Amino acid sequence: MQREEGAKRIEELRELIRYHSKRYYEDDAPEIEDYQYDRLMRQLAQLEAAFPELDAPDSPTHRVGGAASSLFAPVTHAVRMESLQDAFSVEELLEFDRRIRERLPAPLYSVEPKIDGLSVSLEYENGLFVRGSTRGDGQTGEDVTANLNTVAAIPKHLPVSLPLLEVRGEVFMPHESFDRLVEWQELAGEKPAKNPRNAAAGSLRQKNPAVTAGRGLSIYCFNVQRVEGATYSSQVESLDSLSALGFSVLPFYTLCRSIEEAIAAVEDIGRRRGELSFDIDGAVIKVDDLAAREQFGSTAKFPRWAIAYKFPPEEKDTRLTAVEVQVGRTGVLTPTAVFEPVQLAGTTVSRAVLHNEDFIAEKGLSVGDTIRVRKAGDIIPEVVAVTRHEAGAEPYRLPAVCPSCGQPVAREPGEAALFCRNPACPAQVARNLVHFASRGAMDIEGLGPAMVLQLTARGLVKTPPDIYRLTAEQLAGIERMGEKSAANLTAAIDRSRQNPVWRLLFGLGIRHIGEKAAKQLEAAFESVEQMQTAPREAFAALDGFGEVMADSLAEFFARPGTAALLDELRSLGVNTRCETKETGGGALSGKTFVITGTLPTLKRSEAAALIEQHGGRVSGSVSQKTDYLLAGEAAGSKLQKAQALGVEVITEAQLSEMLG
Repeated sequence: MQREEGAKRIEELRELIRYHSKRYYEDDAPEIEDYQYDRLMRQLAQLEAAFPELDAPDSPTHRVGGAASSLFAPVTHAVRMESLQDAFSVEELLEFDRRIRERLPAPLYSVEPKIDGLSVSLEYENGLFVRGSTRGDGQTGEDVTANLNTVAAIPKHLPVSLPLLEVRGEVFMPHESFDRLVEWQELAGEKPAKNPRNAAAGSLRQKNPAVTAGRGLSIYCFNVQRVEGATYSSQVESLDSLSALGFSVLPFYTLCRSIEEAIAAVEDIGRRRGELSFDIDGAVIKVDDLAAREQFGSTAKFPRWAIAYKFPPEEKDTRLTAVEVQVGRTGVLTPTAVFEPVQLAGTTVSRAVLHNEDFIAEKGLSVGDTIRVRKAGDIIPEVVAVTRHEAGAEPYRLPAVCPSCGQPVAREPGEAALFCRNPACPAQVARNLVHFASRGAMDIEGLGPAMVLQLTARGLVKTPPDIYRLTAEQLAGIERMGEKSAANLTAAIDRSRQNPVWRLLFGLGIRHIGEKAAKQLEAAFESVEQMQTAPREAFAALDGFGEVMADSLAEFFARPGTAALLDELRSLGVNTRCETKETGGGALSGKTFVITGTLPTLKRSEAAALIEQHGGRVSGSVSQKTDYLLAGEAAGSKLQKAQALGVEVITEAQLSEMLG
C-alpha cells in the first residue's frame, strides 16, 4: 500500500472507530459486534506501524474506552485503568510469550476469563466502601457510587480494616437478569436491550439508583489497583486475598507454568463459555509476578505484561422449519424464524427474529432452507445467511391479514414493517395499556407489566378508560395486592388524571408521536379538543413535524373510536387542557436548534436537555425555521442542508458561551 492510500485509509478508520467507540462506551448502543470493532482497531494499528509518520497522539489506538459522561461527577483515577492488547490467533499468543521471555526467562502466567461488562474501580478506606467509578477514558471516569451501592455482590464493609484498598472489577448483567429485563421491555413496548453488556452499562449509568437496584447487576473483581496495610507478590495471591475479604472474584482463574499450559487454559475457557450464566468475550493471560510487571511497564494504552485472546463469534447451519408472526404494541408484525435446534455459545437455540419483509427478501428466505445462524453479542440469535435452497422452494411472504384479529395489514410509505391498524386487536391491548401507564407516559406507579397482565386476564381492564374505573375493592382481590397496595395504586391513578396533556398524547401510542412531539403539540394548542378539529396542515406547520407525523396525527383524530375514547377519558376526569408555558427569560428563549454529529463531551440527549432547560426548542430536522445547527464530528447531510439554507452552525463550545 502506498503512503497516500495508507493515509486515506487511516483517516477513514479513525473516523469509523471514533463513531463506534462513542456508540459502545458512551451511548451503550453499539451498531457492530465487538469482534468487528476489534478488527478495525487492529487494522488501524497495523497501518500506523507501517506508516509511523502518520501516527497521531489523538488516534483511537492511544485512547482507552470512552469519555466520561457529564451526568456524573468526574473521578480522576489514582492508578490508570488501562485496556488490554488483543490477540486473535495462537501465533499472537506465542509471540507475546517470546517478548515476555526476553526479560523474564521462566514466567508464570495467570489465565482468567474476560468478562463482557463495564469496568469499574471500587475504593475502600479503613475497610469501608467510599467511592466507585467507571473507567471512562482510563484517566477520568464517572462517580457512580450510589448505583454501585445497590449491587449486592460488592462488599460495603471489609472484615479487615485496611487503610486503603482500590480494586478493579467488571460489572455485568447475568443472563437471567437480562432475559427478565428484555421481557419487561418488550411488554412495555420499549426497544429491548441488545445484549447484557449494554444493559449493564445503561443500568449502571441511571440517575436514579432505584432503577439500577432493580436490574440484577453483579460484579467480578480481577485486580488490586493499590493497597495499604497488605502486600501481594502475585496475581493469584491477590485474587485469593480478595476472595477472603468477601469480594466476588473471577471464576476458574488458573496458574500456568508455560505458554502451552496458558493456551490450553484459554481453550478450556472457550469450551466452558456456553455453560456460564454470564457473558465472556475472551480470556486474559497475565504475567503472574507483580514485581516483574513493573519492569515491563505499559504503552500509552495497555500493559505489556498482559494480552487478551478474543473468541470469534460461533456460527452454525440448520434448517428453517417455519416462520411465526407476532403483533406488537403499535401493530407491527414481527416475523420469527423457527429452525431445527442447534447449540450456540453453550445454549440450545431454535428461534431468531427476522425483523421485517425487507430483511426476509434480502436473505432470500424460504421455509425448508438451510440457514446460517449465530448469536449477536453471544446472546441474541440471528440469521446470517441462506446457505442452501430446497429445490422448488417458494420465497416466504408475510400474511396479508393480522394473525391476531384477522384484519388487513398494510405497509406505510417509507416503512419496512407491516402494520395492523385495528385498535381493538387483542395482541395489542395489553402492550398498549402497559405503555399508557408507563413512567414516560401517564406515570401510574404500581401499574407495571405484571399488574396489567393480571387485570387484563381478569377482564377488569381492556382500554385506558377502564383504568380510571378501577376501585380499591377490585384491586384488593388480586394476588399479592393487599388493601394498602390497592389504596396506593388507586391514589396513583387519581394523580395521573391531572397529568399534563403531553403525557396523555404520548400514552395513547399515536404512531410517530414520541415524547418530544407530544410536548410540542401541547405547546402549540390550547386543548386536545382543539387538536381533534385542527386540519392536517396545522400539524405539518409545527417545527420539526414532517408529512409523515402530520398524516399520522390527522389519521388518529379521524379514526372511528378516537373521539369516543377521548370523551370517555375526559368524563372520567383525565385532563385534556394544555398548560400555558412561559418561555421568556431563558437564554435560548424562542430559538430552535437541531443537533447533529458526535459532540466532544455531551450526548445529544444531554445537549437537548440543556437547550430546553434554557427556553430553547430542539427539532429533529433542519428547516427555514431552524435558528441554529449544533454540529459535532461526522455531521453529515444536516450540516449540508443548514449551510444551504443559511442556518447558523455552532459548536458545543459556542453553545456553552450562549448559556453563560
